[in-house]
Amino acid sequence: MGLVHAATLSPSKRELVEAWLPTRPWAQGRVIADKVAEYRLDDPAGEVGIETILWRTEDAELLQTPLTYRSAPLEGGERFLISTAEHSVLGRRWVYDACGDPVWVATLVEAIVTGGRQSQMVIEIDGAMVDVPPRMEVSGSGTAGASVPAFATIDSVSDGPVTQIVAGPVTLALARVVGSPVDGSATLTGTVGDDPTVHTLATLR
Repeated sequence: MGLVHAATLSPSKRELVEAWLPTRPWAQGRVIADKVAEYRLDDPAGEVGIETILWRTEDAELLQTPLTYRSAPLEGGERFLISTAEHSVLGRRWVYDACGDPVWVATLVEAIVTGGRQSQMVIEIDGAMVDVPPRMEVSGSGTAGASVPAFATIDSVSDGPVTQIVAGPVTLALARVVGSPVDGSATLTGTVGDDPTVHTLATLR
């Protein structure tokens, strides 16, 4: 479960991503038209915010940008830093391309292997915690209680329309451009709103 703050982020998430995308080879020539949906996973330690946002481009493609939000810089993560931003409740946040953040990798691996789903988000209203309806549903293809591979660090990240992340015994493939062919039988899939289309978001091997 994750808490949504009634807060502002400056620059906004869209502003951060729009400034970062032109530096990515897989995003060249692609311009964001609007935000489609997002899904979150939980950091077991409760320290790192984890959110993946889907954007629709002017050419009607879907881009997937996983982000992590930290209260301090990620050691060794300079290559993956998108920017810093000021959160009106939490203060300064270091915003990272999550493909280079071991916490994101660990949560995504666990979700795929154990059949996990997106975190239920809540917001505090007049002292009560109220569920925030998800704008998309995601699920891993594995089964609850399955053994999750362990790793200490990320070994490599090969960026592209499908980004490959090697971490110890596992390789994750993330569809930056949703719909790009993604190899692997263990999957994270998702649907957006009432649209029955099932998107393959990431695979694990």
